[in-house]
Parts: sequence; structure tokens; C-alpha cells
Amino acid sequence: MALFCPSAMKRLLNIGLITLGLLSYYSNSSLYAQDSKNELRGVWVTTLLNIDWPSQSARSTIQQKQEVAELLDLHQSQGINAIFLQVRPAADAFYKSSLEPWSLWLTGIQGEEPKPYYDPLKFWIEECHKRGMELHAWFNPFRAAVNDDVSLLHSSHIIKRQPDWFINYAGRIYFDPGQPQVRHYLVKVIAEVASNYKVDGIHFDDYFYPYKVNGEAFNDKVTFEKYRTGTGGLESWRRQNIDDFIQKASDTLRKIDGNLRFGVSPFGVWRNLDQDPQGSATHAGHTNYDDLYADVVKWMKEGWIDYLAPQLYWHIGYELADYQTLLDWWAKHSYGRHIYIGQSAYKVQKDADFTQWRKASELSEHLRLNRQYPQVQGNIYFSSNSLRANTLGLSDTLKRYHYGHHAIVPPMDYKPTSRPQTPDVYRISHGHKELTIYWAANKEVEDSRYLLIYRFNGSSSMGTTDPSKIIARIPAGETNFKDTPPKKGYYTYVITTVSKSNHESRSSLALTINYRKRQPRKKRVKI
Repeated sequence: MALFCPSAMKRLLNIGLITLGLLSYYSNSSLYAQDSKNELRGVWVTTLLNIDWPSQSARSTIQQKQEVAELLDLHQSQGINAIFLQVRPAADAFYKSSLEPWSLWLTGIQGEEPKPYYDPLKFWIEECHKRGMELHAWFNPFRAAVNDDVSLLHSSHIIKRQPDWFINYAGRIYFDPGQPQVRHYLVKVIAEVASNYKVDGIHFDDYFYPYKVNGEAFNDKVTFEKYRTGTGGLESWRRQNIDDFIQKASDTLRKIDGNLRFGVSPFGVWRNLDQDPQGSATHAGHTNYDDLYADVVKWMKEGWIDYLAPQLYWHIGYELADYQTLLDWWAKHSYGRHIYIGQSAYKVQKDADFTQWRKASELSEHLRLNRQYPQVQGNIYFSSNSLRANTLGLSDTLKRYHYGHHAIVPPMDYKPTSRPQTPDVYRISHGHKELTIYWAANKEVEDSRYLLIYRFNGSSSMGTTDPSKIIARIPAGETNFKDTPPKKGYYTYVITTVSKSNHESRSSLALTINYRKRQPRKKRVKI
């Protein structure tokens, strides 16, 4: 039996304690990840079937507006900075359109406008921008009706006006992408919104050609024979159709507004490795390229789209489509464009099929992994109701470990860029319980997206790289801000402007003040 002197025993104990400390740290570090200052934190708001908003069709205008405000207030408190609103779920509109009828899921009757009248998309944009949040208009380009009973459609619906443009498939009705006039019409639909509304982006989800259903064929043979070019087969021709649509939409949107961001949220697998040596090490039953005829990688290479948000709706270690494998694959196929990851918040349930989804830490680990890849610029959650429900403390977990501080949606250096003007901060006043910071009105600053207020303990500014120093995000039109610091002492404030392209200005002049909670003066009473 070996004998140890006390000093040797102490050294071993210290080593043991350090080892235990490291083990403890790594066992918990999967939940912790430093906040990123530049990160898109988005959520999809689904209007189809009233999944997220409005909670019921035919709710009054007042009720609909109230639901919008409550939803945005909650998501803002959760750290969300971008809303992806489904504005055209099935060839019907949540905005004033000259091409398509008002949505069934807005008023309860397709083609009927809200009463009293208001424009839902315009209202959503205004409310998002008030809160320093972005609003991206989400389209389902090729879905025309969720069932095949055309008698339920309004007389102005495009199916009634152009019945030869459509194909019935698996109980639904779809635009036929092979017809050039269909693609031209859909670009017009998208351009109408981009031209008439101050949206921050145009967003498509994963539906191009429909997901295949066993035993049913998408009957576009007549169109293929009429419009085919070259010697390629049916599948190659279908991909050409979607390529043409994406390219034309991209060209049109850039002519309307060069700052507008155009992106797609595809199914999470481009191709499997056994289908293509460039594919991912997965065994997915569907792929974008082979089943939806969407060559999303090509669109990134060609620069037709500004970002991809692949829907990685699988857990880490899933045999058929492992999250970490796909994360790495998409990061390596970004081609200098932004990648945001689509996250399946809806899967976090106490009775989920896979045990990994029975705890919020699964998604928390996804975010920790994401931040190891500079190509990955954020996340989008499906969907709003899942974050609102806070199932298994999911939203609390995201807020506590990942979204504790404000974040700016990352700028795209391949879009038109210009650094916004710095706010002209000139005074701080000390009130009874609060401080007020003042800055001069300026047209260029007012036309920006929002202002960020930074507060530092002490008598000097430490720069604007640390998101924990951001205490407020306020509309660009404001010219003062009131703050109540946590305790007495010296505080230094600076302000920056964030442009509509998400570029941040240089910091303003730093102003320092000694904060003391002053007691209100007592009025003298004459006796």
C-alpha cells in the first residue's frame, strides 16, 4: 500500500477538484452560450387555418389588432427581432390586393374585407417597426387551395379565372409551375407587395412542386410536352421551371428595392450522399432536389437569393438526418450568403415520440452548436404559438441562456451598404427618479430603422461591442429617452443608429452623469 505525504495528497485533491470543476462546467455548458450581438432571431407567424393569427377567422378588427400587439410584445420580451408573417397562404391575401381576394382566414369569408376596414399587413409592419423588429412577408407561391372543392372559392379567385393553370393533387389544388404564364403571374403577386408595402424581406417556404404522395402522380405531362426544351427529362425540366421562377422573382425584387432581402426556407436536406457525392450524410425520405425540384444550392451559388433557412427539424443524433451533420453541411454550402436555421419549436413536448424533444435543452444545444459556425447568422422558430406556449420552459430557456440581450439582425455585405449618421446627443438631465437623454432631430437618423441606447457603469464608454450594455431599442423618430439606473453612481451613455440595412452607426458623444435618487422637495406650508 503506497503512502502519500500531506503535500502530495493536497496536490492530488486540487487536481481532482479542478477536474471535477471542469466536468461540472462541461456538463452544463451545453446550455450556456454567450449572446451574439448580430443575430437574426425570427419566428414564423402562420395564418393558414388560423394556426397562429388571428386566433379565429372573423374576429373583429379591434380584436385582431389587439392580438397583434400582444403577440409582438411577448415575442419582443423573448428576444425575437424578426417576424415572418404568412401573408398569402393559398392564393388569397392578408393585404389589399388587386390580384387576389382577401383571405378566408382573415374574415371568415374569402373575398370579404375587414370591417371596420384596415390593412392587416400595413398594421403588422407598423407595429413591428415600432418595436425595432423586422417584418418579412412569407408567401406560399404555388399552393392555390387547401382542398379541391372549387365551389368554396370566391368568384375572383385565380382558380375561377384561369382554371387551366392548375393541377389537382392529393386533395389540394396547385399552380402548374411548368406554364410560363403561371410563373409570370406569381412574380406579379410578389412584386405587388414589395412595391406597395415597407416590408423588410420576401420569404418563400419549402413548397415548390408538392411533396410526393405514394401512388399519386403530379399530372403535368401535357405541360411538359408543350413547353419542354432541349433533351432533358421531366425532372430536369421541372427544376428548370423553379429556377426560372426564382431568378425572375430575384431580378424583379432587386429592381424594386436593392435593400429588400429575398430568401427561402427549404426542406432540411438538399440531397443524400448516396444520391450525390456532394450531398449530406443523411438518409432522408424526401430531398429538395429530387422531390420538390428545388435546387436551392444553385440559387445560393448564383446569388439569386440572399439567404437560406433550411428546416432542420431533427434532433442531434437522429439516425436518418442528424442535426449536427446537417448544420455542418449547410454551413459549408453557404457560398458567402447568410444561413438561418429553421428550428422545430413545436416538437418540444412532454409526450414527444423521441425523448430528445421532451426537454427544452435540445433546442438550446442547437443554438450552442450554431454559434460555432460564422456562416450561421441566426434561427427562425416554427411557430409563434410554440414560443408563446413556453412548453417545458422552452422560451424561458432561450431567454435565460441565449437571448438575454438585444441583438441586431446581421447586415448583408453583398447588399447595398451605407453607414448611417451618428445621433447628435447633447444633454442629460437629472429628474426626481430618472435621467433623460436628449439628442437632436435629424432627417437621416429618423429614416433609419431604430436607435440603440448603451449604458456603462462609471465615467467612460467601453465601446459598443458588448450587447449586455444595450438597455433599449427605440424608434428612430424619438429624440429623448428616460432611464432609471439600478443604483446610485456614475453612468455613461452613448447612442447609435441602425439603418434599414442593419448597419450600425459610430457611437455618439459619450455623456456621463452622477445619478442620485433625489427626494422631491417638500412644499412649505404657511402657518
